Amino acid sequence: MADQRVITIDGVTLTVIVTRKAVKHINARLRATTLSVSAPYLVNDADLENAISTLARRLIRRIHKQQVNCEEDALALVQRVAARFPEPPLVAHAEFALTEGRWGSYSVATRTIRLHAVLRHMPRWVLEAVVAHEIAHAVHPNHSPAFWRLLRSVCPDTDRAQAFLEAVTWMARTWHNLSPVERTLLAGMCNETHEA
Repeated sequence: MADQRVITIDGVTLTVIVTRKAVKHINARLRATTLSVSAPYLVNDADLENAISTLARRLIRRIHKQQVNCEEDALALVQRVAARFPEPPLVAHAEFALTEGRWGSYSVATRTIRLHAVLRHMPRWVLEAVVAHEIAHAVHPNHSPAFWRLLRSVCPDTDRAQAFLEAVTWMARTWHNLSPVERTLLAGMCNETHEA
């Protein structure tokens, strides 16, 4: 007999159908907005609920990442920005990812650049500044003065983009601490042009 309920994970509402059966592990499959879960008969409810949340989040993010990377070719973007460098370094792979705590990363071992998916919604000069920052790590794997000289020479918007990202980060951390009235007023500012 299946148990059915609705949950919301990462802002996505899913219908969850749980079937207890003779399986060893909790398994889940996501199709559209239906999460089908098979669970062992003896798993306790608390463990099952934790597993459902974890599996749903993992599947939602995996699908979102695939969609994001189908919408924009990260490697083509990286190659366009790399062409600004005096000696463009080789980047083997680039992708948009759902990461926490980083706008981008560069792996020396795999020559891979990962960019936070939300950057696609920011002004293009911010996205390109993050790309340039990560490409510069292919030349200088640190934040030495030589790194900053190179980065600023190929991306004059570097400091401006850093300030923009710091403001975005601050707002993301602060948003839930604002009163509903303040959030509404701030959202309204997005619809108008205001002078400071």
